[in-house]
Amino acid sequence: MTSTDERWTGSQLRFVIRMSLCHSAGEPQNGTMLCVDAVRLENSDYTGIATQLDAGLLALLLMVLEWSRPGLPSPLRPICDLRVLNHFMKEARDAEVAMKSCGEGCTMSEPVTVPQTRVDFDVWENKNGLEQAEEVQCGLWLLQQGLSSLRTSVTDTALHSHIDNCIRNLLSINAVLRSLNIQEYTPPTSATGLEGTWSVTSATDLLQVHVNFLRGKVRLLLLDAQACQQDVS
Repeated sequence: MTSTDERWTGSQLRFVIRMSLCHSAGEPQNGTMLCVDAVRLENSDYTGIATQLDAGLLALLLMVLEWSRPGLPSPLRPICDLRVLNHFMKEARDAEVAMKSCGEGCTMSEPVTVPQTRVDFDVWENKNGLEQAEEVQCGLWLLQQGLSSLRTSVTDTALHSHIDNCIRNLLSINAVLRSLNIQEYTPPTSATGLEGTWSVTSATDLLQVHVNFLRGKVRLLLLDAQACQQDVS
């Protein structure tokens, strides 16, 4: 049984989402790796994800966003539901489409370093889990740096919202990785000289790399995550 309660307080929307995704014995339904009793969040950052989402996915997204806040502990259970990543991929594609249709105020002020998105499956499968995770975490960090740089140079306010969503989603993916017992990544002091990277000079190219990286290496890492394999065994 699911019930929602929405209250406006100034510019903030408060969601009170009560859910039961678990059997009485505590086993998850429909492959969902989390049992949700109640989620209470009050923050304008979450208003954009409330529409056209089923309640289970909405609860997962709200919790992942909350866990992405600095200083909070890792989630108690692995987040293995790929609907979360699929939602982030959709928002990345929305940002790419918005950029392609933008007229003025949508250019990058300087080139940015981005991760390679092409996957050589022989090379990928020969890497151990730690190496794969570090490659993905480095790529997420590069994309976050690149999108933050783009945010400062873009003047189109509609694009600001798309870029902010993308940056927030990258932080949320890091929270998902923490839930999978993947060691937190320590970024380098500079992106110069990093292996497996290249430089882009246009905002469209940056957002295309963002989409391809999520649906490629990030998805592969989540599909093969040991914590998820153990959780469903």
